[in-house]
Order: sequence, then structure tokens, then C-alpha cells
Amino acid sequence: MRARWAVTLLLLAVLALTASAARLDLDDDDDSGVLDELLAIDEEAERGGLLDAEGAGEAVRRAQSMVLALDNDNARRAVEDHAELLLLGYAPWCERSAQLMPRFAEAAAALRAMGSAVAFAKLDGERYPKAAAAVGVKGFPTVLLFVNGTEHAYHGLHTKDAIVTWVRKKTGVPIIRLQSKDSAEEFLKKDMTFVIGLFKNFEGADHEEFVKAATTDNEVQFVETSDTSVAKVLFPGITSEEKFVGLVKSEPEKFEKFDGKFEEKEILRFVELNKFPLITVFTELNSGKVYSSPIELQVFTFAEAYDFEDLESMVEEIARAFKTKIMFIYVDTAEENLAKPFLTLYGLESEKKPTVTAFDTSNGAKYLMEADINANNLREFCLSLLDGTLPPYHKSEPLPQEKGLIEKVVGRTFDSSVLESHQNVFLEVHTPWCVDCEAISKNVEKLAKHFSGSDNLKFARIDASVNEHPKLKVNNYPTLFLYLAEDKSNPIKLSKKSSVKDMAKLIKEKLQIPDVETVAAPDNVKDEL
Repeated sequence: MRARWAVTLLLLAVLALTASAARLDLDDDDDSGVLDELLAIDEEAERGGLLDAEGAGEAVRRAQSMVLALDNDNARRAVEDHAELLLLGYAPWCERSAQLMPRFAEAAAALRAMGSAVAFAKLDGERYPKAAAAVGVKGFPTVLLFVNGTEHAYHGLHTKDAIVTWVRKKTGVPIIRLQSKDSAEEFLKKDMTFVIGLFKNFEGADHEEFVKAATTDNEVQFVETSDTSVAKVLFPGITSEEKFVGLVKSEPEKFEKFDGKFEEKEILRFVELNKFPLITVFTELNSGKVYSSPIELQVFTFAEAYDFEDLESMVEEIARAFKTKIMFIYVDTAEENLAKPFLTLYGLESEKKPTVTAFDTSNGAKYLMEADINANNLREFCLSLLDGTLPPYHKSEPLPQEKGLIEKVVGRTFDSSVLESHQNVFLEVHTPWCVDCEAISKNVEKLAKHFSGSDNLKFARIDASVNEHPKLKVNNYPTLFLYLAEDKSNPIKLSKKSSVKDMAKLIKEKLQIPDVETVAAPDNVKDEL
């Protein structure tokens, strides 16, 4: 970690320097070896080895020398002067900017080595807000590609290969053509996810659809060949001699064969459904891709890394059985910023043992596996999720023991206490963090005392932060409902701005309670009403 920060600090120091020129000269030096140096530094940092600070700094400086520094004077002109310009908008204090900077430098060096005509630029958006606004940098970090002045925003993974693939696709190189075994073997060294197409003579309607899919997809590299022997280097299981499409991933479940119609939309759907590994490790960088996945049923395993080691092979085997139907995701609970927001949805934020949950992103339903985590239970959980028989999970406190003037309702008692009760129910929905709840609660207590002599009316209260029910949909707190005994499906919503007197008047009108029947409260409460 210390080694990686050394590289990052060197990079930040270089990025702090600005250039006065508005145009980048791509022909001054031969920088084809810069990428290898950067990757070597990165690998050494990953291994925790000691870095030669001077050598690392020189490699970073050489990579950054390919990047034009923009300011208020030259930003707009740089976009106009370059047919293709890749821009990184950053802020010195932004941690994600610091994480992206080395990847951006690697992508720049890789594109340069490929002979790409794309120019590269960086902009300190905090120091030059006017320039940031002029070129469309609205947050940090931001990666934008300008092609003949048209802006394309990058939303993909912050990796060198992902950025390179996206830029090449956007600048007219959606497919890499490989025609020798040597070039195929060299390509495999990249250890990346890619789509392989085998087409004789690169012509025909099927090939046209393949090219359309490659152009439309912004993330996965497409490669093609007309030589079966070359294709078999990339995808050993190829049996067709004429036409083939497959997906290759760098994981145990490495090869996926396309069996659909050779149509753009079918190829794209095949890629979308199969591009993730059997178990996706959830991170800040891939969270957007997980949420937007076309696989709407998603099973999450929450566990610390050492606990998940014991579960991984079992979860992977179950994931293989539900491939393309259910997406399996692992979240390391040691990463609180990732795990806690999810676990809070279940009221399990303090849970320490491994937990399995599920989401249906099509309707927002959530599920909890309450049985022990083993292969049989997980398989049954997934089968029920898939066939729609798994009951959704709703948070609930334990069953209340105490009795009082105002009944405490929890998620598990909402049906019996409110919806199935023979009484009219005045319900207060509150949360501990609500600003107005304390004052409203005092008013509700006054009302409860005033109507304490009424047999057909009871007052209840539910804490919505730890209790849920499918028929209680509330977004603002506090919320006050009056559930009439004869129509529990259409509760009357009361304004929280109403006075105690106005609420009492409404209750009497709706329940047709004469004044003489409601006076069972102490004199001081009567006076207020």
C-alpha cells in the first residue's frame, strides 16, 4: 500500500504542473516503452516490493508528458483543435481521482503505442472551474472523449483495458482483427474479457450484425478472424469451420458459446448476460454495472474475506446452475462503506456472521435467507426466488411485550394490530431521526388520553426506521393515518400541521362520536381540546 501511494504521490506532483501549449505534439519522442515501465511499477507495488522512487517518478513523468495540461485559457481551444481528445477532469483532494490517474496514464501510453491519433489532456477542475464548466467536467473524476467536438462521457470501469477499449470503439476501431497464431497468443496475454468472431472472408449479413454489435457495445473488446486455427487459440472449443461467436473471460468459467440468432440485439444480450464472472466481487467501481445488469434477480453474500473463503466454492457451484438467470455478488463486510448500506436495509448492520440476501431490481423487492448457509439451503432459496414463491423480507423489531396507552406496532404485528383489528386505529409513523416527530408524538399522546374512554378507537405507533410492511408506504415523517374499521384499505391521512383540536374534531366526525362520549381525559387535556 505504501508503495502504491508513492506512485500516486509522484503522479499528483506531476499533475500539479501545467503546460502553456494548447496543442500536443505526438511526434517528439518514442514512448512505446512507457506502458511496460508503468505496468512493471504497478506490479511491483501490488507485490509490496520496494520501488525505485527516482525510476518510478521518471516513468510517470514520461507517461504524463503525453498529456496536455488544460487551464482557463486553453481548455476550449484544445477541444476545438483536436479531432480526437481524451480528457481527465480531476481534483487533487479526490481519492477516486488519485486511483484513476495511473490507469489513465497507462491507457494513454497503450493507445499511443497502438498508433492511435487520440490526444490526451488533464484538467484540475478545482483550480480551473471556468475551464471545467466550458468542457463539461461536472464532478471528479470525469473522463470525456471529444470526437470532432462531440462529447462522449465515460461511465465504465477505471481500468486501463476498459478505457482503451472504449476509446478505440468510439474512434472507429470497434474490432481487432487477428490473422496469426502469434498475434492471438500475444492478445491472450492481456487477460481481458473479449468476444471472438470467426467469419469466412469477413462478409455477409451475419458478419454485418457482429460489426454492429461491436460498435454499439462500449465495454467489451470484440476480435475477429477468418482462420479457424487462430480462432482455436482464443477459444479452444470451436467446432464450426465457417461461423462462430463466443465470449472469453479470465475466470474458471472461461468460455461461453453464442447459440442465438446472428442479430445485433441477440449478440449484445448474450454479452450482457455472460460478461460477469460466476461471482462478482462488489466494489465502488463496478457498482453501477451491477445495478444496471439485465439480470434482475441478484443474490448477495455478505462476509469477511476469511469467512467467504470457506463458502466460495459452494456459492460458485450454485451460481453455475443459475447462470444468466441469477447474478451472484460477494460483498466484503470489512468494507463498511459498501456493505453497511445494504445490511441497513435489512436491519442487520451490526451482523457479524455471513449473510445471504437477494434483490429483484425490477420491483425493488428484497429477500433474506434465514436458514443456515449451505448448498441445499442456498439452492432452495434461489429456486424459490426464480419461480416467484419466495416471500419478500420486511424489517421488523421483536414482538413488543409492553402495553400502554399507545400500542407499539412492529412489522410482524402490523396486520393483526392495524389491518385486522376490529377497532378504528389512529397510527403514528415516525423515525428516531425525524425533526418534527417528538412534537407530533406529544400531540398524539394528548389525543390518546382524550379518547381513552372510547372502546372502538385505539392509538398506535410504528418506528419506520426498523419496521416495514408492504401495505405501509411512507416517505415523509411523521405521517399520521386514521384507519376506519369498515375500510382499512383506504386510511385517511391527517396533516401533521393540524392542531390537537383539529385532529380531535376530525376523529369525532369520522367515527361519529358525540362529545359526551369522549370525555374521559384529565381536565388539562380537555381544556386544550
